[in-house]
Amino acid sequence: SNGSVSISAFKNSKCGEEIFLGDPVKYVFETNASKPGNVTDIKLKWLADNAVSIECSIQKVYGSETNFVLSWNSSTESGEKKSKNKCNFTIKDLSYLTKYIFKVSKNNVFILCLSLDNSRALIIFLVFLIVVTSIALLLVLYKIYDLLKINVRHIYTVKDDERQLLNIEPIPSEKLLETYKRKIADEGRLFLDEFQSIPRIFTKFPMKEAKRSHNQNKNRYIDILPYDHNRVELSEIPGDPGSDYINASYIDGFKEPRKYIAAQGPKDETTDDFWRMIWEQKATIIVMVTRCEEGNRNKCAQYWPSMENGSATYGDIIVKINESKMCPDYIIQKLHITNGRERTSGRDVTHIQFTSWPDHGVPEDPHLLLKLRRRVNALSNFFSGPIVVHCSAGVGRTGTYIGIDAMLEGLDAEGRVDVYGYVVKLRRQRCLMVQVESQYILIHQALVEYNQYGETEVSLSELHSYLNNLKRKDPPSEPSLLEAEFQRLPSYKGWRTQNTGNREENKNKNRSANTIPYDFNRVPIRNEEEQSKEGEHDSEDSSDEDSDCEESSKYINASFITGYWGPKAMIATQGPLQETISDFWQMVFQRKVKVIVMLTELKQGDEELCAQYWGEGRQTYDGIEVQMTDINSCPSYTIRAFDVTHLKRKETQKVYQYQYHKWNGLDVPEDPKDLVDMILSLKQKIPSRAASEDNRNNRSVPLVIHCCDGSQQTGVFCALMTLLESAETEEVIDVFQVVKALRRSRLGVVSTFEHYQFLYDTIARTYPAQNGQIKNSQQEDKVEFCNEVEKKDQETDLITIDLTPSTPEENDALEFCDDFKAADTNKGTESSTNGPTTPVLT
Repeated sequence: SNGSVSISAFKNSKCGEEIFLGDPVKYVFETNASKPGNVTDIKLKWLADNAVSIECSIQKVYGSETNFVLSWNSSTESGEKKSKNKCNFTIKDLSYLTKYIFKVSKNNVFILCLSLDNSRALIIFLVFLIVVTSIALLLVLYKIYDLLKINVRHIYTVKDDERQLLNIEPIPSEKLLETYKRKIADEGRLFLDEFQSIPRIFTKFPMKEAKRSHNQNKNRYIDILPYDHNRVELSEIPGDPGSDYINASYIDGFKEPRKYIAAQGPKDETTDDFWRMIWEQKATIIVMVTRCEEGNRNKCAQYWPSMENGSATYGDIIVKINESKMCPDYIIQKLHITNGRERTSGRDVTHIQFTSWPDHGVPEDPHLLLKLRRRVNALSNFFSGPIVVHCSAGVGRTGTYIGIDAMLEGLDAEGRVDVYGYVVKLRRQRCLMVQVESQYILIHQALVEYNQYGETEVSLSELHSYLNNLKRKDPPSEPSLLEAEFQRLPSYKGWRTQNTGNREENKNKNRSANTIPYDFNRVPIRNEEEQSKEGEHDSEDSSDEDSDCEESSKYINASFITGYWGPKAMIATQGPLQETISDFWQMVFQRKVKVIVMLTELKQGDEELCAQYWGEGRQTYDGIEVQMTDINSCPSYTIRAFDVTHLKRKETQKVYQYQYHKWNGLDVPEDPKDLVDMILSLKQKIPSRAASEDNRNNRSVPLVIHCCDGSQQTGVFCALMTLLESAETEEVIDVFQVVKALRRSRLGVVSTFEHYQFLYDTIARTYPAQNGQIKNSQQEDKVEFCNEVEKKDQETDLITIDLTPSTPEENDALEFCDDFKAADTNKGTESSTNGPTTPVLT
């Protein structure tokens, strides 16, 4: 503040009270400012979430001006505001969740320090946080609820797995056929109900190992995985996660735990693991129930070396192949494996591959799987590890084979079977075992087959004692076991339709009304128009279904017959009638027949048994020209050579006819040796065909057999051909099953006990027992010669018989017949009808 001071000197009079004043001196001054008083009544007001108003009251001010200063700072910002004469500030755009310190000063003198949080923003944040936390908590609670619900559902699913199972009683052996017929009725409805009640997967068994990321590429199918509790664990390789995993499961047998290992077919990247499993599990038998490729789809890698390569290495395991034997329905490989990391002598392993499982469905004849089982069980021994069985996925065909093997064991042991219970057991050990209903039914069919007919296969080494036992009558009044076996043969009469042969327009083409071919395997003759189209293509590569439909083909009384090496190996037909000779030659030409076997004479007394379907010189039969080019006679049969020419197509085929003379008017041939000799001779005219070829897509049928009605002698001959092939290739025969299969193909075949016994006796005579060993009587160092009645030069009689397969060109150069086959010590090199020439395993 401003002020002034005036000073005057004065003096008091000594003489009285008078005062004497001097001139005044005036001084003007201004005081210095002083510290103001404290700010009071501070008020803070939120204007918004991030805006605040601060007010205060004015106290004493010791200065010329009244100034208020508001300053603030935080961890991220600072600021200052001034106000004159008034303590009123507004601060906006404050940061959320930030602590601010405000300072209010007056005249630049510190008045107040106020520490303040943005509490509203904090509250909002806290509310937001509470909301988010609540939502998260709700999600967690829902997830917990969902997991609990899943667990509850899993519990109920497990209960449902068990609850949906049916209570199916085991079937006694004596009721097996009756039960099968009851369940297969009404399109197999009862079988379907049973099968569908079995869970595909038992969800209570986890599959965690199979689903791990490093194991997923080892699985061939993403939905067919082994359960954890019984998977096959390999030895772990350090540093290789998942090295202990393979898609394979232990499977219990009828009573024996872990009798089998069911595995998927190895992939290229899992072959090392597969052989490591074989080594570690000490397995000596591998049963492969698939081909490597089916229908242009890869089913399994070829995980064994070929005979050409000899050996191959799979990881640490060295696999050497010693022998390979090809049979009609399976291939046996003899392998030897060693571990490169171990100093051991190694181990022999037998690999048996079943090749007759069709691409779709199941084998038509369950006996094929019974035969496979016999081969496998003949290989196993007490010291063998588990039998490894695999197909592609390792569940369908694999489960079917295991089911048949285990149930047959149970049938023998207890006289009853529980197929349903065992398939449930299989599904508890590997998902989807016995994958489809048809496989479930096939197990029952195999059991019925075995229970009805038993084991009728016999090895050549046991044939003579076996046959003697079959012929024995004890007591003499009772039928022999051989007669009882013959009586068990089903007739199959009427089991398939015969509509085509019974049509009115075709009845006159049948020599006997009692012998009509079944529709399913009758031989159709293509019409001329279709035959012309066929000539534009390679007829070998076209299937019968292309043009053999019933509406577009001519009828002939002839049936396709399954031979040892597969279907449609032979044609059984009646002796041609005069009006069917042209049809007969059309069939011979279209089917590229190489050999015709005639088992009858033209007449017996006044009765015609067969029309003479050939003549001297050239004969023409409805566009087919037949010229006999040669004739050779033997004591028991005659060989004729024909050139068969299609006149329009100008194509010629060489055909040989073997006419057997020693069966006329007799139940069986006078001397079976003569018939066997003829078979050995005609086999040289028939080209070999590998067993792996699919005969269903091949028109060529190299052999036609006929007698009078195409059944009596023809059936015996077809059976004998098949049995001789089986004896030569596998050194076993099964007369019962061969005749049973023939009866399914044509009516009236092997219809008498004399025919049936003749087959046994002929094989026994062909392979006589000498000092406990079997010797082929046809392989003796002895040659007999035939008289070629048409040859003028008698030196042509002295022909050396060559048993090696001759080409058609070689056969055209010189025709001969041999009454007794020359010796050949290696029967494996001998040509087989439709069969390979690989040596037989010992």
